Amino acid sequence: MRAASKVKTIAGLAAGVLALAGVFSASAQTPAAAPHASGTVKATTDTGITVTTTAGQDYTVAVPAAASILEVAPGSHDLKSATPAHLGDIAVGDKVLVTGAAGDTGTALTAQRIIVMKSAAIAETHAAESEAWTQGGGGIVKSVNASAGTITISSGLKIVAVQTTPATIIRRYSDGSVRFEDAVKSSIGAIQPGDQLRVRGTKSADGSSVAADEIVTGSFSNFSGTIASIDGTAGTLTLKDLATKKTVIVAITPNSDVHRIPVEVATRMAARLRGGSTPGATPGANGAAAPAGGQAPAEDGQHRAGRAGMDLSQMLSRLPTETLAGLKTGEAVMIVASASQPGKATAVTLLAGVEPILAAQPAGQAMTLSPWSIGGGGDAGGGQQ
Repeated sequence: MRAASKVKTIAGLAAGVLALAGVFSASAQTPAAAPHASGTVKATTDTGITVTTTAGQDYTVAVPAAASILEVAPGSHDLKSATPAHLGDIAVGDKVLVTGAAGDTGTALTAQRIIVMKSAAIAETHAAESEAWTQGGGGIVKSVNASAGTITISSGLKIVAVQTTPATIIRRYSDGSVRFEDAVKSSIGAIQPGDQLRVRGTKSADGSSVAADEIVTGSFSNFSGTIASIDGTAGTLTLKDLATKKTVIVAITPNSDVHRIPVEVATRMAARLRGGSTPGATPGANGAAAPAGGQAPAEDGQHRAGRAGMDLSQMLSRLPTETLAGLKTGEAVMIVASASQPGKATAVTLLAGVEPILAAQPAGQAMTLSPWSIGGGGDAGGGQQ
């Protein structure tokens, strides 16, 4: 299972469906009553296309020679910069809005106009925005000064000041949802200490501050413990959290990001937590060892736990995926979740195979995962700046 609430989704969604929808809604040329369909191009022919909506419905679209076809760039909010295109320019994977002809019914349309956003352009924007989110960083909110527009976060081993302006976009995850597209417009006043925050913006040279262009926040809980029971029918598992000693029911949904850490990677991570040398290296892509300089520098328990937690969060997207059916009663897991009510939560991220890590965790120093595997393209051992 892969979560839809990660930076890939954030950037891809913002650059694709939502941006295209903004163009559609801003276009006064589309009659409100005209039949239309929007979605992803599934197939093309010399005379038409097949479009699949987000709900999975296929529309067969005939494209006559007189149809107007316009291409827009990701991020466009109107048709002012649209350029003329041709049916042959439309490819599978592109996002389109089709305006049909009067009298069209059902799932067959005769196109009067097609607005298209190329999948390659969306991918380029996705990559650029992913890099921007990576460079911005994130962490746990320590304090908020709404009047000054400043948020102080703990980012790994550093304290970072996030500076907002009236132009900063602020979104917040909805209660019980792990999908970025469900995040709603919010304000700095809604951000509370303990929230997790991710920022896209310009970081200072020393990394001590970020001028925020966009912020996404949420109230998430971290759980670590042994699975007591699994209900495959309900899609839930029950565990006793090691920190609070309380039992919690966690729902695993199609949007939950579930992974398993290989034994050898978990063992290396445990060695680092104990303060010993890191055999071979820090874990790299797919859990493989990357050459390193041997002995890790001396760190106290808090620093070791913080560094290991960052490593886990960064390597997460490269670890083998897992399913609820693949989990077993009695095994240890680490979970970051969105809590909808006391004792119940929805998993954003779940990592199995963590027994060696939990056993080596310094006393009184809980290691946690980030709810967003944003910017996971860097080396897992590199840490979050």
